Amino acid sequence: MNIAIYLYDNAEVLDFSGPFEVLSTAKRLANKDWNIFLVSESDNLVQARGGFPVKAHYSFEDHPSIDLLIVVGGVHTEEVKKTKVINWVASIASQSSKVLSVCTGAFLLAEAGLLNGLKVTTHWEDIDDLRDAYPLLQVITGQRWVAQGKYITSGGISAGIDMSLQLVSELDSLPLAEKTAQQMEYHWQKTPFII
Repeated sequence: MNIAIYLYDNAEVLDFSGPFEVLSTAKRLANKDWNIFLVSESDNLVQARGGFPVKAHYSFEDHPSIDLLIVVGGVHTEEVKKTKVINWVASIASQSSKVLSVCTGAFLLAEAGLLNGLKVTTHWEDIDDLRDAYPLLQVITGQRWVAQGKYITSGGISAGIDMSLQLVSELDSLPLAEKTAQQMEYHWQKTPFII
């Protein structure tokens, strides 16, 4: 299974490193055949929040096929204006078995028209903006993550870790997710809103 995490300039560091850590830890613990990688728009170095430099494994031009897509949050306001990015997200989502967003990554999925009519969430600070910008979404507050069909959206930053543990339980099993959380010394908050 090819699992891609899309990141961009000013992406929140824990939004991509948290899911990457969860998935790579679960892979190691259970010897899973998961290829987990970072994708950015180009081959350029990405400057994540706080000036954290990141070199993605692949760009839009050279990544392998993607079975599962995770779109991270951060300062997303310029990202949603990029036609190439939104078209790429829409295209990859149409082929993926699951599509997830962390924090304000939900704005990119919404801009791609993927979340219309669905129950979703984002960082508490951006709930009103998401609701106002995309009135066809059913925006849920007070939840660590919300799952509906193949789409799972999470609240901000550390909520992406909780959502990723939920993903591990769906891809493999609850015991593996719990073992992963234990290995990470992380208290998994299992409070989803699932449809």
